[in-house]
Order: sequence, then structure tokens, then C-alpha cells
Amino acid sequence: MRLRVAGASRNQLRAESRPWPPPLPRRLVLASLASPALQGCAAPLPAVSTPRTTPEAQALLLESAAAHGLAAFSKVNDLSVSYAGEWPALVGRLQPALVDSGFRGGSEERLLLRERLVAQAHTGPEGRKQVVRRAAAGAQGDVRVWFNGEDARDGERRAAAALVADGYSLFLLGPMLLAQHWMAERSPVMELAGVERLVLDGRGHECDVLRARIAPGLGFSGAERLALFIDREERLMRRVRFTLDGLESTRGAVAEVDAFDHVGLHGVRWPTRFHERLLRPLPLPVHDWRLTGLDVDRGLDAAEVNGMVFSGKAARPAAALP
Repeated sequence: MRLRVAGASRNQLRAESRPWPPPLPRRLVLASLASPALQGCAAPLPAVSTPRTTPEAQALLLESAAAHGLAAFSKVNDLSVSYAGEWPALVGRLQPALVDSGFRGGSEERLLLRERLVAQAHTGPEGRKQVVRRAAAGAQGDVRVWFNGEDARDGERRAAAALVADGYSLFLLGPMLLAQHWMAERSPVMELAGVERLVLDGRGHECDVLRARIAPGLGFSGAERLALFIDREERLMRRVRFTLDGLESTRGAVAEVDAFDHVGLHGVRWPTRFHERLLRPLPLPVHDWRLTGLDVDRGLDAAEVNGMVFSGKAARPAAALP
């Protein structure tokens, strides 16, 4: 209920009743956010300055991958995970295809690691969205997307789905993914980029910054710039910063995801909480989500996830985290 303030004019009251921010066209909002004055507040993500990976960067990546549990992870054939999360309303208005909040509330995801296949079953207030993302060495791969059983053919929704699928693999697996699968598929070039201190959930972390370039990039991007923040105490990835060039409407943007509350299961340290924020064109909180379920090696095969619904051994929800 809105209280009437004594002495307030009718114009003031009408102004109070309007939504904020006002409903501007999305491209106009994004253009206004891209002004040089606002961009100056965002943390940069410079390009890698070396044509090949430095020995120090390679050593840090392998050390971090080992700390996450690469030895155990390299023996895993398939993963079943589930997520739940929340989106600020403004973000959905700015990037409706990428956020897709009508369908992306929670998800069940299946990763067939040897086949380089990721399948996602998203659910939200508007129904069900199913994604099947196939990676390919040295290429952008392919994606199929269904909304309530209807095959999506348009380029924007397919590109957004591919970008999200690749991003979620990076956020969950971090250095292990780079050191194993993406080393051959995306030819990362890496260098060290100094030390930064992060404060996550009230705890400080001194982090070595590992700057990287991958090609192809996330989704259908030709290339992407990344920065992994590796803490000096446990050698875990606490943050990953990245460009968003896989979608026309986000080209030139920079975002980052914090990963924390790690748990040890199946010989691997898994992050269970994630927070994403936009850095460019404007600092803005984007998404909070949680890993709610995980189990390994059900013996999944591609036929059980390669369609508009999961079937067979893929159908059962991921085992709830203890």
C-alpha cells in the first residue's frame, strides 16, 4: 500500500506511482550505459600480451587444477548437477534473451565429459527450456534449444543458450576445465597478471591473477578474454572475469562470477554458491545461484540427453547435496 504524504502535489504522487527505472527500449538503455564516464568505473580486462603461454602461468593453472581435484575429475565420465537461483528484475529487462527469467529459475544439467556434451533442463514461471550443447575442437560447436517442446530456430536464442552452457561449465569446473578439455579444444594462451585481494562472504583472499585468451570463446564467440583469480592459500579459483562476445547484444561487455562455499565430494572441491555481476558497461549485480545437487558416473549415454527431455538414467534428479 502507498501512503499519501500531506502536502504532496498530484504530479508528485503520479511520479511516485511510476515504475523505476522507467521502461526504456533495451538498446537505448544499453547505449546510455556505454558512455565513457560510466565505463571508467568498471574493472578492465586487458588482452593477453604474450603470443604463447608463459611457464609461470602454465604452472599456476596446473597447481590450481590439482587443488580442485583434477586427478579424480579426470576419471569422471558424466556429471549430474542441479542449480537454483534468482535474477534482479532490471537485468531481465536489459537482456531478456540471455537471462530468460521466464524459463531459467532452476535447472537440472547433465555433462557427458568425454563426448563434450552438456544438456540443461531449465524450469521457470513460463515453462520448460531444454538445451543440448555440443563442443567441437577448434570450432564453435552446435546447440539445440526447445521451449515447452518447440524447437527454437532463431539465432539470438540459440547463441544465448550456447553462451550460458559454456559459461556454467567454466564457473563450476574452472581450472580443471581449462587444464583438461579446453587445453585441446580452445587453445588457451595464458600469462600472470599480478596479485589482487578479494573479499568474498566476509573472508579475504590474496589471489594470483591468471589472464587467458581462449579461441573459440564462450558460445559462438570467435575468442574470449578471461581472468582467473587463484587464491594463494588453497589455490582455488575464487573469481573468473570474462568478456561476453558470444551474443550480439552483449558484445563488448565484461562480467565476473565469484565461486565460493566449496565442498569436497568424489575427490573434487566443488563451489556451491555463485554470484555474477556486470562490470561493463555498468557495474550491476546480475545473478545469484546455488549448486543444489550433484552425483557422478551414472553411466549416461548421449541418447538419454540428446533431445527435448531427459530419459533413462538421465531422468532422475541430481542427488541433493549433503
